[in-house]
Amino acid sequence: MNDKVRIDKWLWAARFFKTRGLAREAIKGGKVQLNGTRVKPGRTLSEGDSLNIRRGDDEYQVTVTDLGDRRLSAALAQEKYLEDPEAKTRREAAAAQRKLEWQSRMNRQRRPD
Repeated sequence: MNDKVRIDKWLWAARFFKTRGLAREAIKGGKVQLNGTRVKPGRTLSEGDSLNIRRGDDEYQVTVTDLGDRRLSAALAQEKYLEDPEAKTRREAAAAQRKLEWQSRMNRQRRPD
């Protein structure tokens, strides 16, 4: 097994992004931080590294547990990292709030001003 893998390839394999190109653009745009600092797409990951990933309105805080660079099913891809429980509850609460706001906008009886 690899002891190091490129961060853009790992993000693609862990299914955070649909393509390596999207992962590369997110890294270049500062949406991905490795151990709290901005990195380049060619930077290599090691097991135990901490990643902060912003994807749309969601923010993930994960610790790398598996350096596999092959793209697997979503269930197997989730085994490549361990998500911070506090960050997961914050992300899920924010998603629920966005859903409620969306539903309230859809229930309006008149057009917005």
